Amino acid sequence: MKIPSFYFGIGEKPMEKGIIYKEKEEFKEIHWVLKNANAGKFYEFSFEIEDFPNIKIKTITNLEVTGLMFENNRISGTPMSNNLYHLDIEFFHIEDKENTEIKRVQLLVNIDPKDLWKNVPADKEADFYKEDEASFQGRFSDKKIVVVSKRGRSHAHEGKFREDDFAVNELPSDWNIVSVSDGAGSATMAREGSRLATISVNEFFSSPEVLNEIENNIEIIYTSDNSEKEQDGAKEHVIRRLYEGVLYVHHALEKTASENNLSMNDLHTTLIFALVKKFSFGYVILNFGVGDCPISLVNTDFSEIKLLNTMDVGEFSGGTRFMTMKEIFNDHIVSRFRISCVEDFSYLVLMTDGIYDPKFLTENKLEDTESWKTFFNDLNGVNDDLAKVNFINDTEIAQQLLHWTDFWSRGNHDDRTLAIIY
Repeated sequence: MKIPSFYFGIGEKPMEKGIIYKEKEEFKEIHWVLKNANAGKFYEFSFEIEDFPNIKIKTITNLEVTGLMFENNRISGTPMSNNLYHLDIEFFHIEDKENTEIKRVQLLVNIDPKDLWKNVPADKEADFYKEDEASFQGRFSDKKIVVVSKRGRSHAHEGKFREDDFAVNELPSDWNIVSVSDGAGSATMAREGSRLATISVNEFFSSPEVLNEIENNIEIIYTSDNSEKEQDGAKEHVIRRLYEGVLYVHHALEKTASENNLSMNDLHTTLIFALVKKFSFGYVILNFGVGDCPISLVNTDFSEIKLLNTMDVGEFSGGTRFMTMKEIFNDHIVSRFRISCVEDFSYLVLMTDGIYDPKFLTENKLEDTESWKTFFNDLNGVNDDLAKVNFINDTEIAQQLLHWTDFWSRGNHDDRTLAIIY
């Protein structure tokens, strides 16, 4: 029997529409679970639609309220508020572009843990008021320096003061000094103890007489035509001057305690400092430390890291040591001083435990090259916040570093102070 030709005309179109309808429905039935986002952190999610070559996503409505954007089948951006968002995926079939349809998905944006912490202002009328953060950038010998200090979340949550502090000074005869301190959380006026420790040690070494004596002895130490005995004697003279500087800090703390009816315990603070000058034979670094804050020297190709100070762990374990304690001025104090000379270096870094604890975890990692490479990769933007510190185009480096120090680390909410000579 001959089949009428109109049957082909009737059957062909419904078959095409059926395929289109079927592919649309199959796309609708896909169960997409968008991975959770976190408020304040970069987010991205790509829709895998290779199995649907005829389906195109036109747009995603309601996405703008999240702070995210959609492009090339990918959601990306940084959501600012936590919420459960209902998103409508508007799509079409390439053979039926005029008739778009909607597929609904959900996106959960978790609260930023930082938002759970209050930021209560400290009392501006209180004795020894201190700003919540401070920063400095400038020259340091023939290199540059950036230092930032930020109140920790634990202190901000309770409206307490930043207890860390720092001071940087250009000194006579091309010497430079940077000092960093961490006031004890248990000390009622630790904020003043830390401030006083840094400015007083820098003040002591601003004396031309002190620096000239140090410099004359440095020349003896690193000049080859001097005997070993002469060099040893010169080292003793340098350390004696460094010792006098530390003692000067202790006396300044005693004086402040007496004048303000405080005990020395009220001013408990750690202290580290580096006194630096470039000579014809290299950079001389004189340093001291009491407490658990490290001073680290990174060489030019990251092949060697030196921890320059003795931290109050290991040999000095059994309790944190502070500049207010007379017992630090015993026979062991000589081991707290170091005289170093290097041809060049990439970075000289001083930090408080607010940086050291979350980023290095243990003391042995402070001399581990891979840990330091990871640390500087972090500074270069390899972190959850994508916070980058630019050491090349460094006009805004202090603000960048302050932003970086706001990183989240569970259980680590102490004040954060970081000084980098580069």
